[in-house]
Parts: sequence; structure tokens; C-alpha cells
Amino acid sequence: MRQLSALLLSMLLLSCSQASPADEDAISSFLNRYFSTWSAKDMTGYSGCFHPKARISFVGASGQMDSQGLTEFIHGQTLGHERSPVPMTEVPTDMKITGDERVAQAAVRWKLTKGRETVTGTDYFTLVKTGEGWKIASLVFYND
Repeated sequence: MRQLSALLLSMLLLSCSQASPADEDAISSFLNRYFSTWSAKDMTGYSGCFHPKARISFVGASGQMDSQGLTEFIHGQTLGHERSPVPMTEVPTDMKITGDERVAQAAVRWKLTKGRETVTGTDYFTLVKTGEGWKIASLVFYND
């Protein structure tokens, strides 16, 4: 019985393992592209980071949530850049990536700079590997 428990525990731990080093490098590169395309106002490239059926959710300070599909979200991001009186850039400051060769999750701390204003927050990504590479299946994010 003890051996069975140990076997089950080791199988559980393996299923929760870190992404392989090659996948982790690819995912990190993908996430850096996600931030750089947004900062460059390249909404075509930015949109291309998402799976067409992706859901994006913003969580407010008191736990309220706003959820959007990809088209609505990209439209809002485009308007945000167009209406901003100063250029905006967002960079990752820390990444934690787990998963396997098909699905991964990443928690990414970021810093958004808008002129003299700085905002920080966290993105929680669920990523799927497609024939075109990694794509965002869902994004849940908040500002500090």
C-alpha cells in the first residue's frame, strides 16, 4: 500500500512539472513578443498572439470581473493606444512558467509606463501549442 501511495504521489508531481527547458525558452520568447508587439502598437502582431477563441478577463480591486472575447479586447487595446496622449510601453518584470508540450501556464509581473505614470500588475496566461506555435487561450489580469 505504501509503494502504491508513493507511486501515485510521484505521478502527481510529474504531472505538475515545469515546462521542459526548450518549451520554457519558447514560451518566454513568445511572452516577450506579446509585450513588445503591444508596446510597438502592432495590433496585428499582438492579436496574433491569441487563439481565435481566447477569453480575456480583467479583475478589479474588489474582485469584480470583466470578460471579453478577442475582437472586443483588441478593439479596446487599439483605442487605448490611439487615445493615449503619451506613448505606452509594457514590459515583463518576472515570469513563472509551468506546463508541458501542449499546454502551459504563466504568471507574468509587468510594468506599464505612460509618460511619467507607472502602473504594475500581473497577467495569468493559459497557453496552448498550436500548429503555428504557442497561443493565448485565456488571459486573466489585474493592476496593483
